[in-house]
Amino acid sequence: MADLSPWVELGTVAAGAGGLGYAKARAPRAYWSLVGLPVTWGRFTWTYGSTMEVCGLTVQPSSFRAFMTRNLARREVRPVPPKVRRVAPTSTGLRVTLRLPAGLAPSDLAASTERLRHAWGVRSVTVAETKPGYVELRMTGYDVLNRVRLPRKARSRDLVVPVALREDGTVFERNYREVPMALTLGATLSGKSVYQRSLIKGLAQLPVGLIGIDCKRGVEQSRYAPRLSALVTTPDDAARLIEALVVEMEERFDLLALYGVSDLWDLPEHLRPVPLVVLIDEIAELFLVISKKDEPARDRTVMQLVRLGQMARAIGIYLEVCGQRFGSDLGRGATALRAQLTGRVVHRVNDKASAEMGLSDISPEAVVAATSIAANRPGTAVAGDTSGGWSRIRTPEITPAEAAAVCREFAHLTPELPFLAPFRPVDRMVPPLLVVPPMPTVPPRVQPRPVTE
Repeated sequence: MADLSPWVELGTVAAGAGGLGYAKARAPRAYWSLVGLPVTWGRFTWTYGSTMEVCGLTVQPSSFRAFMTRNLARREVRPVPPKVRRVAPTSTGLRVTLRLPAGLAPSDLAASTERLRHAWGVRSVTVAETKPGYVELRMTGYDVLNRVRLPRKARSRDLVVPVALREDGTVFERNYREVPMALTLGATLSGKSVYQRSLIKGLAQLPVGLIGIDCKRGVEQSRYAPRLSALVTTPDDAARLIEALVVEMEERFDLLALYGVSDLWDLPEHLRPVPLVVLIDEIAELFLVISKKDEPARDRTVMQLVRLGQMARAIGIYLEVCGQRFGSDLGRGATALRAQLTGRVVHRVNDKASAEMGLSDISPEAVVAATSIAANRPGTAVAGDTSGGWSRIRTPEITPAEAAAVCREFAHLTPELPFLAPFRPVDRMVPPLLVVPPMPTVPPRVQPRPVTE
């Protein structure tokens, strides 16, 4: 009988290779922990100095260090890269803390992330400043945005809503206390609606008032009516609602002045009005008019929106503006309103000008990233704010039925606000589908006879 051990070993190797290939495709987190992490860590350790030097991320040493190296160590004086202080593995990549030498800035490393990504064979490299003189390189080993699943511990709290996942594996959160006003752009089928559903799903679980402005006859937001304190579906009703919000804003400012505070959150809890989030589905519908006689009413509505964007943060009214395009071509007041929207989320757009409208005042690299989003990756977007920071994100798939179910579950959190009573949504009876009965079968006039021979 022939020795079967070589065949057994070959089968074991083939099974192991097949298992690794399956894990790389179907379980990338496990593959990274078993294979990718050790390989990348070793490549980073052995090539760190040369990679930094080739990428121009080194500086000349100080004269004292050069003297010690030349006369005591008897070595050639070479440029100094950032000092590695800490390497921490994660389930999605590596976190490397670097101490920057004099002459290097975080922006120098941020400009070389693409070169570092290719040099170390990772999916992405991002740079975050942790404290003066220290930065953190966040390397991602695989495409975490391929199949997005938010961690279980990511829950809504204190006006902070987890919405999407960043490309470095961290959770992108919509924090209304830090970024009160935001603009979301995206073409048709780009995933903008999925982002809105994720936002509404998280906000519905918080003790806030939700106000919907959906001028597309409510086709997007009417399903969330159980959790909405107000819902308008036409530009005329939207104008009246915005006027009511401005009146409420002025009354809340009077309340702050009465108690000598400048912010809603400085009031005692029993006196604090409920925070309000205004969700505008398609902002262009508030700008477009059919005839010239409608322009004064349009201009007043837009100016009232600008007032809300400028001052409403202090009294707990937040704007969430969405649209396909947004810029000066919409009409008077568009640029002034956009300047008040600090947060920016741009999905796939049809032209570069649309990406520039949302991201040009953040970073030129963010504009390039937004225009390179593939059509087969719905939900992928570039998120940033006017401080200059940005990142790629992707929203997990959420169906309208899931978001509507959450709104029904937390309908008891909907605040009853008297000034919103005229705009409170009513339960709509969905008309039943018309069932057409089948046509009755008419018997033939001539009865068939069997053929006989």
